[in-house]
Amino acid sequence: MHAHVILAAGQGTRMRSRLPKVLHPLLGKPLVAYAVEAALALRPERLVVVVGHGAERVKEALKDYPVVFAEQEVQLGTAHALLQAEPLLMGFPGPFLVTQGDTPLLRPETLKALLDRLEKGAGMALLAVELEDPTGYGRLLREGEEVVGNVEEKDASPEVRAIREVNAGAYAFDGFLFQALKEVRNENAAREYYLPDLIAIYRAKGKRVVAVRGLAEEALGVNTREELARVEEVLLRRLRAEWMRKGVRMILPETIYLEPSVELAPDVTLWPGVVLRGRTRIGEGCEVGAYSLLEDTVLEPGARVLSHTVAQGAHLYPGASAGPFARLRPGAVLREEVHVGNFVEVKQSLLHRGVKAGHLAYLGDAEVGEGTNVGAGVITANYDGRRKHKTLIGKRAFIGSNSVLVAPVRVGDKALVGAGSVITQDVPEGALAVARGRQRNLEGYALKKLSEE
Repeated sequence: MHAHVILAAGQGTRMRSRLPKVLHPLLGKPLVAYAVEAALALRPERLVVVVGHGAERVKEALKDYPVVFAEQEVQLGTAHALLQAEPLLMGFPGPFLVTQGDTPLLRPETLKALLDRLEKGAGMALLAVELEDPTGYGRLLREGEEVVGNVEEKDASPEVRAIREVNAGAYAFDGFLFQALKEVRNENAAREYYLPDLIAIYRAKGKRVVAVRGLAEEALGVNTREELARVEEVLLRRLRAEWMRKGVRMILPETIYLEPSVELAPDVTLWPGVVLRGRTRIGEGCEVGAYSLLEDTVLEPGARVLSHTVAQGAHLYPGASAGPFARLRPGAVLREEVHVGNFVEVKQSLLHRGVKAGHLAYLGDAEVGEGTNVGAGVITANYDGRRKHKTLIGKRAFIGSNSVLVAPVRVGDKALVGAGSVITQDVPEGALAVARGRQRNLEGYALKKLSEE
């Protein structure tokens, strides 16, 4: 097995943020997590993350990953950062893989290709990509597949600047690595120790330095908000393409946002503007309407979410539907054939099979029995100012429009609640509950008022 080192870059000054650069969110997880996960896919014996600025926050963000940390207290360059990992890798003979924490598009297969070149006799392998516009990158000098140098742009002649092959910042090294790092000098304008200087040191020892060609997008690093958006666009394109290959229908796919943690089944249909986040899982044949947001939500096969619906921590069973313009808050459970319509909000409530709440209702901390109809404007008043209370509604009950059920309260099976009632006491099974002022009609009153005007 191989030891791997990830260089977690510090905060980019051009991010204009107090958040360390590598912790900026990218499709639901921190930027650095992509580099960590790519390395972990190769099953390393040990994975070291070198941290500098914001070290404690980076450690907290990666606490669930099997990594160890080395600290670069003073930032003196990339070679200096790598040297901080040496105490944690004592006894590991190599090879060593080095990546950057701000290059989230590197693929595990590319990293493996670097290691494979060491097995074929190279002492050092680096990732090379060809860019249409290589401005800002160091240019690689080659003799065949051998790399003979890396020239920074500011030091390059016009002929060298015309080279489009650049160093993408990922490397594999044999066991000579840490000895070589001690030979790196800081004789440059920035007085820093740079990893590309290892090319000359390895060659001076008679070791082969080779390049492995990767995809151009794998070189994309993140130092600005604009670059973060560009990387996110690439990741989204990859995700969309992967799911469409697996049978998901996306209408205007370029408008759909989804995170790597989302799971989709074949024959799911996603309309424009859909946002899918967290541990959302969508079953076969489901449809998600335009501009809906689903987060940590489960749609069982055949469930439907109509347009402009927001569901967070909800669970819809087969045949259930919500929307348009519904809001399902955490703990909302819609069993088979339940329909929650426009401007209905459900929170921490279980709606059994066949419940209908067509429009303009709030169901919080409630359990509603099978086949019950909830009228427009119904509210379960679950909060008394200090504590939440539960409302229980039985099977095949009918709750009239604009009623308020003041919890804790129970409505029995097949009971009726008259429209406009405020229910503060339990309603027995099969009873009619009416709790409102009696209507009075004053004959001629309106005509009299008009004549007075």
